[in-house]
Amino acid sequence: MSEKKVYRASTTAPVNIAVIKYWGKRDARLNLPTNSSLSVTLSQSDLRTHTTASCSPSYSPPDTLLLNAQPQPLSDARSQACLTSLRALRSELESSDASLPPLSKYPLRLSSTNNFPTAAGLASSAAGFAALVRSIADLYELPQSPTELSLIARQGSGSACRSLLGGYVAWDHGVLSDGTDSKARLVAPRSHWPEMRALILVASAEKKGVSSTAGMQTTVKTSAIFQTRATQVVPQAMREMETAIADKDFAAFAKITMRESNSFHATCLDTDPPIFYLNDVSRAAIKGVEAVNEKAGRVVAAYTFDAGPNCVVYYLEENREVVAGAFKTVLGHKEGWAGEQGKAVKGAEGVLEGKVAETLKDGVSRVILTSVGEGPVSVQDHLIDEKGEVVA
Repeated sequence: MSEKKVYRASTTAPVNIAVIKYWGKRDARLNLPTNSSLSVTLSQSDLRTHTTASCSPSYSPPDTLLLNAQPQPLSDARSQACLTSLRALRSELESSDASLPPLSKYPLRLSSTNNFPTAAGLASSAAGFAALVRSIADLYELPQSPTELSLIARQGSGSACRSLLGGYVAWDHGVLSDGTDSKARLVAPRSHWPEMRALILVASAEKKGVSSTAGMQTTVKTSAIFQTRATQVVPQAMREMETAIADKDFAAFAKITMRESNSFHATCLDTDPPIFYLNDVSRAAIKGVEAVNEKAGRVVAAYTFDAGPNCVVYYLEENREVVAGAFKTVLGHKEGWAGEQGKAVKGAEGVLEGKVAETLKDGVSRVILTSVGEGPVSVQDHLIDEKGEVVA
């Protein structure tokens, strides 16, 4: 019977959206960043990757992965780095306890699904590798903490290390050549500032024209302002942002977030050839946030963009009508408002008008309403059944 047994563990992992951006590597092989970063983990009710990891002596090699029912390669260096590290940790347990089944020697069968567009500037790789690492760690019953596992997830996707923790999370760039000090760190749990909300304006669900990996490597080689950003601008922004989060000072949080997003994209534009992640819809979203803040007479909303055109608008729950309501007035016909959060938002007239409103209406395909959330969660909803077959 043991020769056919299928061992399984399933996890959901969150998306995180950085407010201090990671861009550039000091070691590409180990995925070590040139600067620290900081993100908000988003609620898995709205954005998550669900992964089941399974292994069995009855499986035939090699390891396999299905993402949204489509086969994906695991032979790349990043995936192999994660799998090798996790197997090594399991092998250590097996060596110290002969009663444990030799799971590290069995082929892996992985199945994963996203409830959001893949590779479209919505941090799909971060959630994906976080779910992969956490689910295999649970399958192998590893004792390592989320911060320790972040060292492994980082090798798959840099920002994945931040998705192993909930709330407000930093990824310290570290200084050691082996990368053992380049890991995730909890800045504040979700419970510290649970009122944080995010409205995501999906301007494109298409795959990016320039991947993050290719883009940052070109930036490091060609941008004249890159070093100043990495060594001066970001360290100061990290200090200011951690203080803003500790004090729950939204105005400071918002100003740093917008300034940092602009700095990041300025560096992309300073790359040769220049990298254009933003488009006309992105720029209309920026003007929309500026209009919201002007109408409110204070800073109640902040925009930020990762390596893609989708705008993430941060705001506090108390300003829901002022912020989300302004966008609902012009985007209320788009997909994304039907849920409980969307229905609760009342429109705010006279804020977004003219060309800004028209560009958003034409260019935004859907909206996602979400909030600050928790880290990965172990679940019993398996995507692979007890016979090792993928659940349809």
